[in-house]
Amino acid sequence: MKKIHLLILKSFIRPFIVTFFIVMFVLLMLFLFKYIDDLIGKGFEWYVILELLWYAAATNVAMALPLSMLLSSIMTFGNLGESYELVAIKAAGVSLRKAMAPLFLLVGLFSAGAFLFSDYIMPIANLKMGSLLYDVRIKQADFFIKPGIFNNTIPGYSIRAEGKSKDGKILYDLMIYDHSKNSTANNVLLAEEGYIYNSPDNNTMILKLKNGVRYEDSRAKDARVYNPRQQFTRFYFDETEQKFDMSAFQMKRTDENLFKSHHAMLNLKQLKHYTDSNAHQMDSLRNTVFPEIKSYYYYFNDYYKAKDTTATLAGPIHYQKDFISTIPTEKRSMMISSALSQVRYIKDVVMLKADEDDFYSNKNILYNVEFQRKFTLAVSCLLLFSIGAPLGAIIRKGGLGLPVVVAIIFFLIYHIISTVSEKSAKEGNIDTFWGMWMAIFVLSPLAIFLAYKAASDSALFDIEQYRLRINKALGWVKARLGMVDRAQPSLPKSLQDDYIKSS
Repeated sequence: MKKIHLLILKSFIRPFIVTFFIVMFVLLMLFLFKYIDDLIGKGFEWYVILELLWYAAATNVAMALPLSMLLSSIMTFGNLGESYELVAIKAAGVSLRKAMAPLFLLVGLFSAGAFLFSDYIMPIANLKMGSLLYDVRIKQADFFIKPGIFNNTIPGYSIRAEGKSKDGKILYDLMIYDHSKNSTANNVLLAEEGYIYNSPDNNTMILKLKNGVRYEDSRAKDARVYNPRQQFTRFYFDETEQKFDMSAFQMKRTDENLFKSHHAMLNLKQLKHYTDSNAHQMDSLRNTVFPEIKSYYYYFNDYYKAKDTTATLAGPIHYQKDFISTIPTEKRSMMISSALSQVRYIKDVVMLKADEDDFYSNKNILYNVEFQRKFTLAVSCLLLFSIGAPLGAIIRKGGLGLPVVVAIIFFLIYHIISTVSEKSAKEGNIDTFWGMWMAIFVLSPLAIFLAYKAASDSALFDIEQYRLRINKALGWVKARLGMVDRAQPSLPKSLQDDYIKSS
């Protein structure tokens, strides 16, 4: 390999790795901020959070890889242009296209890897993260007592404590309402102090109470039956234990098979299978609509084919224009009621079938969108590299300043176009193919234009060049309008007057 190619590859690999992990870190922080309320206060082990972040990182590759590809390519060629290494490369007889050839090969390998990743790894990551995130979000928060406030998180109990120790294990002035056996809280327990600890299997919370009293009102068991022997009971105790079932606070893993049919958790082969199966169900549904309502259309009844009485047997048959007039007066009310009921039935059947057809149609759209996404991820890496490499050669600025700003601007343009077009495709406004490939088709001419400008050493972002052109245009406009600066110190007053008169 030529030394120039090796130099460019080394200049690209390091920024790519750094920017990839920076972008991944930012995306993970956004993920945490989004679900922070579902993670805090539920007592998760550290490995559960780490596992969730690992799966989230895998799903964020679809956004981190194209962005890091764009940013690293701008930084690479910006650094080479700022240090005049691109000038030396061109002076050695190597064109920019030839210098970028090994990078195109490397980016092509990255794109192929991105395609394989989106087809084999991404569905599994989406499945793992989706099921784990579902379990995390439905898990109840840990039992936590705030002084002076009733806590109802334990099913069947309402607990209040006036105070607690700093470590939260000792509660003072406890009041516990027990309504686990019926809806009315007829059992009340008061205690001066309570010590909280868990059983060895963590399925039961034990509250060790001291110096208290329990009130039980047996009269509240059935208010409809009067029994004079029902009584009110009061127990005093020096020390007792109250056990609470904490199984509702344990995290339970849902079967992943329940999520496997989701469109984001299928590979290309599975997407094709589900699409064919969904299309078969749509065809079967549409074929059952007419046979189900056919019997409610009376094409051959006597009233519909009522003849004109003036017609002869040998002459043509004339049908009545006024349908109601063919029905006897005493039967019109009954016939109209019957017709209305038939129309309502036909309308209900058609609306029900239409809703089912919309359901299958939306599923088909989602399958097609996910099918196209497998390919757009790989092509977007090539596209953004084709934009970033010539863009860096044109601006000739390295580091994390201007390249980062330019990369974010172009990535936002790409992301906004792809997001809007994908949403339109999911809503059925445009075809799924155009919806998923719209951003690539729109930005491809831009990549070709930037490559042409970079190959021709165009100063596309040279501000001084545009300033000179604007000043030249303003001078031409002033000359055409007879507007000359009279305060120019370089010309004498008499010469300025002669110039104005000649103008």
